[in-house]
Amino acid sequence: MADAFIIDACRTPRGIGKQGKGALSHLHPQHLGRTVLEALRDRNGFDTKDVDDVVWGTSSQVVEQSGDLGRMSALDAGYDITASGVTLDRFCGSGITATNFAANAVMAGMEDLVVSGGTEMMSLPKKGMLPMGAGNPHLQEIHPQSHQGVCADAIASMDGIEREALDAHAAESQRRADVAIKEGRFEKSLIPVLNLDGSVALAQEEFPRPNTTAESLAALAPSFPAVADYSHEGGPTFRELINQKYPDVDIQHVHHAGNSSGVVDGAAAILIAGEKYARDHGMTPRARIVATANMGDDPTLMLNAPVPAARKVLERAGMTIDDIDLFEINEAFAVVSEKFQRLLNLDRDKVNVNGGAMALGHPIGATGAILIGTVLDELERQDKQVGLVTMCAGGGMAPAIIIERA
Repeated sequence: MADAFIIDACRTPRGIGKQGKGALSHLHPQHLGRTVLEALRDRNGFDTKDVDDVVWGTSSQVVEQSGDLGRMSALDAGYDITASGVTLDRFCGSGITATNFAANAVMAGMEDLVVSGGTEMMSLPKKGMLPMGAGNPHLQEIHPQSHQGVCADAIASMDGIEREALDAHAAESQRRADVAIKEGRFEKSLIPVLNLDGSVALAQEEFPRPNTTAESLAALAPSFPAVADYSHEGGPTFRELINQKYPDVDIQHVHHAGNSSGVVDGAAAILIAGEKYARDHGMTPRARIVATANMGDDPTLMLNAPVPAARKVLERAGMTIDDIDLFEINEAFAVVSEKFQRLLNLDRDKVNVNGGAMALGHPIGATGAILIGTVLDELERQDKQVGLVTMCAGGGMAPAIIIERA
């Protein structure tokens, strides 16, 4: 099997994902994709005619985000028309999956130069979006699927993880993000987003709240009690969907805006090349992709697949937990990353060292690509070697990837 190398990674800052309020919300999602695709080309000087594919992740493929956002963003960026593009959806795991697919094509020897990444503008109105399972009553009978936030509360209730621990975790995420921003740890990958007239739309993270404390979080009301009791078109409530499979679970609501991932807009891109292409074109690889994996788990609880995904990708790589220097686990909800660290008995100083989505936000289709770039930058900063990235995804899934500095 051939090697696939990461040549470069970049991303936009994350803007608040509210229409008319976020600094990026007035832009077209193709504009965000174009921003990072242009940056990859300009930073690395490759001929876009050589790009075999642009593999892009976007979860909500509706309105302006529909119509193969990866291909359209590449065209908007001035890539040669021979550089094809495809857009995929593995919910929150789309950005990792896009990178895994791109790497797998290079490792199989079928492609030489591929760009992966993703875009999500959560400020866009989601017209026509349906609950998980897309309103299919037969599927809901077999695998009742609830709302992610209600699932997070259910998992915390089942596992006995108290709100105090989740709030402490969220406050630490904000603290770490604040340190990272002040020390410029994101600057290597961060690409300012410009308006069409050349003025700056956003050059820094817009979402973090560095003054957050566990005490201030404790004052926030839970976000999901009303959601749990919502019924789509007279069907079961989200609470009832979970109780169909887990009738004894008394869901205690412990998640809120402060210990859940932030709603933001953003994009990210990664340049992946085969060894021969990189050598022949004078590219210096930053990392080698060691192994990739996908894992499914219970779709009713939805958020529990990252641990089995991490174990699977470690087995694929012939590694153990002790071989991993740094972990990035998406903080979709505090319980996801908290449970991940507890079950794998991880050194917390190795996990999300620059904060996570509770502080920085989670642009769904882009986050996986962001995290891969983040762990690579941090491996270089600390002069460490191996990083593992994973995240929960809708439908009870998790993709995972291990990279090693070249």
